Amino acid sequence: MDEQTTSHAPATRRILVVANQTACGQELLAVIDARVREGPCRFTLLVPATPPAEHATWTEGEAKALASRRMEEARVHFQEALGIDVGGVVGDAHPVRAIDDVLIEAPHDEIILSTLPPGVSRWLKLDLPRRVEQRFALPVTTVIGARHPVS
Repeated sequence: MDEQTTSHAPATRRILVVANQTACGQELLAVIDARVREGPCRFTLLVPATPPAEHATWTEGEAKALASRRMEEARVHFQEALGIDVGGVVGDAHPVRAIDDVLIEAPHDEIILSTLPPGVSRWLKLDLPRRVEQRFALPVTTVIGARHPVS
C-alpha cells in the first residue's frame, strides 16, 4: 500500500486587535508577533473613537481624528517592526458597539484587547474583556500595555 502525503496549507486566522492608547505598545507588538509565528494571520486594528480623557470638552470629530492618527501610527509600527500589513478601522466610541460593527462586516477567529493597566483603564473598569468574550463567543486575549502619546 502506497503512503500518500497531502499537504494542506494552514487556514489563515483572522484576528481583530482592539486598542487605543496602547496601540503602539511593545506589549501588543509581542502578542501580534507570537500570533504571526503560530501561522498565517490577517489582522484588523480597531481603534474606538473614545473621547480623550485629558480634555474637559471634545467633539466627536476630534475623537475620530485622534483615533485615526493612533490607528495609522500603529499600522506603520506593525509594518516596520514585523513586516506585516494590518487593516485599520476607526470605530464607535463604545468598544462593544465598535467590535460588533467590525464583526458584522467580516467574521474573525480571535479578539485581542489591548488596554491600560488596572486603575487607569476605563475598559477594565467596565469589565470589557469578559463582556466581549461573552457577547461574541470568541477567544479573547487581554494585553496590558503602557500609554503611548500620539505623534
